[in-house]
Amino acid sequence: MSSTDPHFTEPIEPFRPKKALVLTKFSRYEFEKKRNPDLNEEQLIASLSSRGSDYQKLISHHNIHKQNRDHIIECLTASGIETKVVNRTEYNDNNIDWADVIVTSGGDGTFLMAASKVNNRNKPLIGVNSDPKRSVGHLCLPIRYSNDFGSALRLFSEGKFKWKYRQRIRVTLESENANEEPLELHEQQLKCLENRFLDMDGSHESMPHNETKNQKREKRILPYKALNEVFVGESISSRVSYYEFSANDKKKAKLKSSGLTVCTGTGSTSWFFNINKVTPQCVQSLFQIINAEINGQTLPENDSKAIERVTEKFNNSLIFDPSEASMAADFIEKTVWFPTVGPKGNRNDFPEVIQLKTRSTASVDNRRVVYQSVSNPLLVRP
Repeated sequence: MSSTDPHFTEPIEPFRPKKALVLTKFSRYEFEKKRNPDLNEEQLIASLSSRGSDYQKLISHHNIHKQNRDHIIECLTASGIETKVVNRTEYNDNNIDWADVIVTSGGDGTFLMAASKVNNRNKPLIGVNSDPKRSVGHLCLPIRYSNDFGSALRLFSEGKFKWKYRQRIRVTLESENANEEPLELHEQQLKCLENRFLDMDGSHESMPHNETKNQKREKRILPYKALNEVFVGESISSRVSYYEFSANDKKKAKLKSSGLTVCTGTGSTSWFFNINKVTPQCVQSLFQIINAEINGQTLPENDSKAIERVTEKFNNSLIFDPSEASMAADFIEKTVWFPTVGPKGNRNDFPEVIQLKTRSTASVDNRRVVYQSVSNPLLVRP
């Protein structure tokens, strides 16, 4: 939401909230306690040890996170700000609407989860990295404020900061089951860590095909907005997805792949970037192939600095500003070639609207729309 800078000179209206909602992450220790409510501490230690986990490390990192959370609460209270603390299960519209500002104590995942449920675009969101020695926290305040959140609050109150606006992706489902309740992946992990889609174990497969085919399609705008990316794919990873794809209402393309990822500028540095980035070795190999195949070409295949420059330029072209009202899309393990939609230099390639239609003819379609740890069913007939 914002960055702080003690030397920031541009005049900004001071930010002095009266009510703050602190969203705190589940530490791994808290997760294990909730997942195993019937185990005492000794039994939990034995269970963790059998799975190769170190109980003492879990406790240590839990305490670090707890200290940071308590520090945030103390600083807010000392500044005269009414404070309410919630975890992910208590993070709902009523609590969000109550607050003037939302502060996350965790990492980027907690920040992304917080951003997904905020409906008011003017509701400020501040991320604080609760364990900066273990994670960078790209979406959080600079690390120095993790242990000195009071200084950040003073800078906010003095107007010595700047607002950072980030676009989010809105998803509209049109299917027979668009109004079904989404699956909270975190809760599914609590039920069975090794089978995260246990509820899709074939219980629908006995349903006759014509029974779903004759159902009325419904259209629904999902209540969550993705700050980083949306993934569309099969709940069973070995299956291939068949669909029609179009961007900005252009001609549809029939595609087959292991899934589709769509990102914002915020997400362009993450999954999308890692799917498409190249290494210096790849660039060098391309130089060698081009030199061998095209007469007269003398690309600098042995010039490490030139190779690094080309690699960096290409990889940087994949990243775009989080404030841009645009998206980028790519297809995972596509079996029908289709170019990446988005960066690569041409700004007109960035879509603002993406449409996807399933082409599955199976009796059951376990396709899912997954984002911000929430999975929605996409059971659509062509």
